[in-house]
Amino acid sequence: MKLIDSIKKLEIYCYQEGYLGWDPYDGMNSKIFQLIPLKRWDVFRLIWIQFFKISPINFRSIFLVPKQFNSKGLALLILGYCNIIKTDNFEEHYSLSKNDILNRIKKLSSILIKNRCSGYSGSCWGYNFDWQARRLFLFPKNTPTVVATAFCVEALIEAYEVTKEKYLLETALTSSKFIINDLRKIKIKKGLILSYSPISGNNTVFNASLLGAKTLSLCYHYTKNNKYAKYAKKIVRAACDFQEPDGSWKYGLLKVQSWKDSFHTGYNIECINTYSKLCDDHSFDKNIKKGLDFYLNNFFENDGFPKYYHNKSFPVDIHCPAQLLVTLSKLNLIEEYKELAEKVLIWTIKNMQSSKGFFYFQKHRYFTNKISYMRWSNAYMLNAMTLFYKKQNFSVDATY
Repeated sequence: MKLIDSIKKLEIYCYQEGYLGWDPYDGMNSKIFQLIPLKRWDVFRLIWIQFFKISPINFRSIFLVPKQFNSKGLALLILGYCNIIKTDNFEEHYSLSKNDILNRIKKLSSILIKNRCSGYSGSCWGYNFDWQARRLFLFPKNTPTVVATAFCVEALIEAYEVTKEKYLLETALTSSKFIINDLRKIKIKKGLILSYSPISGNNTVFNASLLGAKTLSLCYHYTKNNKYAKYAKKIVRAACDFQEPDGSWKYGLLKVQSWKDSFHTGYNIECINTYSKLCDDHSFDKNIKKGLDFYLNNFFENDGFPKYYHNKSFPVDIHCPAQLLVTLSKLNLIEEYKELAEKVLIWTIKNMQSSKGFFYFQKHRYFTNKISYMRWSNAYMLNAMTLFYKKQNFSVDATY
């Protein structure tokens, strides 16, 4: 199978599903769970979510968990279609006309805008499920987060670039008010860290904070409002101040957030690079280089095996190979690291794509979780592979 065939099978699958799907963390959407009095106990909520996430058997139909739209998933799908239409001579490679793609982008963008969270200073998005994170906090469904918002803003801006529908850009740019007015700012060293959400909890996560900086950088690019660039720089400064000497980042500042994983490291590098490029500030180039060296040397093995953590191999999570393709593409390093990227991509298609087109969630040492997740797996891979394919100029012709 060639890369384009893999992409086409995935796109057809997503389209036929109506872009609706399950999510690793949607267990509390169960209609049965809502009838259980123990749902008010945080430990029970955590166990319930983890059961659905960890189990390789999908019990969601039995427990009446509906397939739904997920805002971040919609955003990633939009980005994937924008990548397709921006690919040179795309009609020769994809079985889609320009009108087909534009209609998909417009439809998904309309749904995404309707799914905005209300009552905040600007456009913002959350998830379609309640989320219990350890015993630290509970985010009710549709609580806006800087992570979901960042992906949605990028998608609407890309959709604007393709369709020239001004309301898409205008909607996206108001997110700057959400970030500046509604999120907490934790001043630390010479910079600041953004809270994950307006709700207290998860206020010490580097990748989430940096995604806020990426969003403000995009807003600066289109408005030239220096306030956005200054805020973004403070966020980047804080994250770089906490970068380890070897170039790595822990997930967050708390003791329970001390792990180092692949795709969040990729986020960090991508976000700092976006700030550097859009705000024309290269004072963090050394941090990008150090982070990239650690990322490429610690999370990917010679045969293309994509590790989750820097110090152990399993599980393989589909986010890890996907983010590699995104990070290298955004940094314009595909040609320099083409051999690694192709090895990882070939390994992923061979080991983690179903004959039906969708991608598996995780591969463990002794079993594979083959549940299809629209946001986490399929939308993420559609964006990653179409972006990589666009940057490759069709040089990936190996049979997988």
